[in-house]
Amino acid sequence: MAASVRGQGSYGIDAPLLLVIPLVLVSYGVAQGILTRSPWPFLGAALVLLSGVVGYHTSRRGKFVVWQELLDRLPLTGGERVLDVGCGRGAVLLLTARRLTTGTAVGVDLWRTRDQTGNAVEATRRNAVAEGVVDRVELHTADMTAVPFADNSFDLVVSNVAIHNATSTASRDPAVRVLRPGGRLLIADLRHTHQYRRRLNALGMTDVSRRNLGWRMWWSGPWLPTHLVSATKPG
Repeated sequence: MAASVRGQGSYGIDAPLLLVIPLVLVSYGVAQGILTRSPWPFLGAALVLLSGVVGYHTSRRGKFVVWQELLDRLPLTGGERVLDVGCGRGAVLLLTARRLTTGTAVGVDLWRTRDQTGNAVEATRRNAVAEGVVDRVELHTADMTAVPFADNSFDLVVSNVAIHNATSTASRDPAVRVLRPGGRLLIADLRHTHQYRRRLNALGMTDVSRRNLGWRMWWSGPWLPTHLVSATKPG
């Protein structure tokens, strides 16, 4: 199932540093085990390696399956205008675009390779072509704290492990500003999700909730899970 959901594009590796660090720690643990002839460094290295494998699975397969399920639960008609904040190479953006007919999926990003290997607007556009949805996709180079769109201009705003890069609470508000009344917001993130929920309540959003997305969205084992914060803009 996951392989078909992932589609035909090339989506790179998310947060590559999260995979490099475990490899360094595994090498260190193995070296320590050999030098000390103790089993404990080997055990630690095995646990770190398992964490890295789980993070790799999340980046390459898990996130596609999770977002497929999230999008399937939305009552999309195909004519929506959707914004993906921090879209990267288009994993969530293009899953959304597949569900549109007359609508448009709009992605914004600063295209930093520290966030994703090979992250570039050209890479995302090639993926849109590969997935057969390029006619339904717009790409913009923009900071998520100042998205260049009018108030109340999107039916759905999504974000996958990106909004934590906006450091202050108020700087994350544009995701709410551009939502139309009745529009839905889905933010999956590793950090600050309790803060997101409080802020959305303070802004008057309704149906605000937060939940763990499970093992398929573990970025470095169970100690770095992803939570989904969702809300609706009052009509």
